[in-house]
Amino acid sequence: MSTLRVASDSFSELDDLKAILTAGAKRLHMHTVGEVHAGARTFPILTATIGSDDPQAPAIGFFGGVHGLERIGTQLILDYMRALLRRLEWDELLNQQLQSVRLVFMPIVNPGGMWANTRSNPNGVDLMRNAPQNAEGRVPFLAGGQRIGSWLPWYRGARNQALEVESEALLRVVKEELLSRPLSFALDCHSGYGWDDSIWFPYARTQRQMPHLPEMYQLKVMFEQAYPHHGYAFEPQSHQYLLHGDLWDCAYDQTPPPNVFLPMTLELGSWRWIRKNPRQLFSRLGMFNPVKAHRVERVLRRHANFFDFLTRAAFASNRWMPKGDARAPILERAMEHWQRKSSR
Repeated sequence: MSTLRVASDSFSELDDLKAILTAGAKRLHMHTVGEVHAGARTFPILTATIGSDDPQAPAIGFFGGVHGLERIGTQLILDYMRALLRRLEWDELLNQQLQSVRLVFMPIVNPGGMWANTRSNPNGVDLMRNAPQNAEGRVPFLAGGQRIGSWLPWYRGARNQALEVESEALLRVVKEELLSRPLSFALDCHSGYGWDDSIWFPYARTQRQMPHLPEMYQLKVMFEQAYPHHGYAFEPQSHQYLLHGDLWDCAYDQTPPPNVFLPMTLELGSWRWIRKNPRQLFSRLGMFNPVKAHRVERVLRRHANFFDFLTRAAFASNRWMPKGDARAPILERAMEHWQRKSSR
């Protein structure tokens, strides 16, 4: 296990993560996968893994803090990690699951941005616009990713420039921990878009369908059957808008066949929090996070079911993964479903 590097300054989410790693040291395997410099300060990019060491075991990666302002996504993952450690003390079924499934946690991808309360990293780059691919179509002005300069939001970084340290670390963790397996999921927790919570999946750069649309559709149907009142909009991100440089598009396209990698973004709709408490508009963090304690607690409670569902779906993948000729009719239903949704 790596040793924790003491930074010259910190923030509450990083302190919480370190406390969780210390408390769970006998179960969690911690790694420092990068370091970020913010002025004179240095922050580690930390990951933790738990569960099966079998390279063929399915895995789920939980990611947060890609945008430093969106702290609630990181808090969701930290809360789930705490609960997981507590449940492992008595939950025999969970212990059995983790003998066959691997969990990967990267709760603070952008520690420099979170420390500074900025969406971007310390270089002014929006990490979720930082991958090299361009969109196949018109993107929203600026918001789809721009190269004008870091003084404007949604800056992609200079053309032909290397990936940012944080982006490279995320993609490396995905490649080493997820893409090499027959089946893996990723859940990246964000906030700030829309009235309702959404689960988005590739593609963000194009209206074309992802090759694993049958598997994603089957996952969606199972979740809706298990939790019929979940309230998520479950759809390709391209149904909302296109963008350049999406990291999950980049990672997904590197999946070696025949492996199946299903990346998802949990987008927490912050407009409802603002409507209920308009004074949040006067706070930078209030645009992207619930402020009142009871709303924070409600958010933390609401999404644990989806986290657990992914773990169970990975554990029981042989019962639901479409194979062979069974994929064609599921693909047809999936295309009909999402085409109908996008035409509304």
